[in-house]
Amino acid sequence: MIRMAFWRKKRIFAILLIVFVATLFMNSAYIGRKLYPIHYVQEIKTSAAKHKVDPFLIAAIIRVETNYQYHLESSKGAIGLMQLMPDTADWIVESADVSVKSRDDLLKTDLNIYLGSWYVSWLIKHYNGNMVYAIAAYNAGQGNVNKWKNSGVWDGTEENSSQIPFGETRHYLQRVLFYYDKYTKLYAEKWQESDDSA
Repeated sequence: MIRMAFWRKKRIFAILLIVFVATLFMNSAYIGRKLYPIHYVQEIKTSAAKHKVDPFLIAAIIRVETNYQYHLESSKGAIGLMQLMPDTADWIVESADVSVKSRDDLLKTDLNIYLGSWYVSWLIKHYNGNMVYAIAAYNAGQGNVNKWKNSGVWDGTEENSSQIPFGETRHYLQRVLFYYDKYTKLYAEKWQESDDSA
């Protein structure tokens, strides 16, 4: 009888310990930042500030596009951290008046983030500040998003994202917004403190 009571107490203690650790784990910004790291912080901050776009949006797009692997090239030919299509990159380079000597330059993290940030900023302006339309257009192309918008297929809200005809774009939008929210919650205060002390 004493032995059963001992094991019952141990079991209850173990359950309480697991619940405590899980709660601590779920609420800890430190643990959260380990689970959701942001790489190339300075490049992201610099380019985002230059183009007046939220750095956490840029970080979220990079996370979804390549998970911070700078050397990737997609089967469709998109390259670099922000997976820029060559034609789009050429147009951005010309529009942003940036010097690019070769296609390999687009793999350079700082340049790729700079060009991708310029494009995200341009898309947000194009859609009158609607970040959700801009994210969808980054994936599906502005031609498709313009068509959905103008024909009333999709109203550009997260709530009605199920109306997006492309499953890949629906999923992409959800993932980018998920990481954007995570990064904002985990890093906004920390980045503000580091900017203030700089």
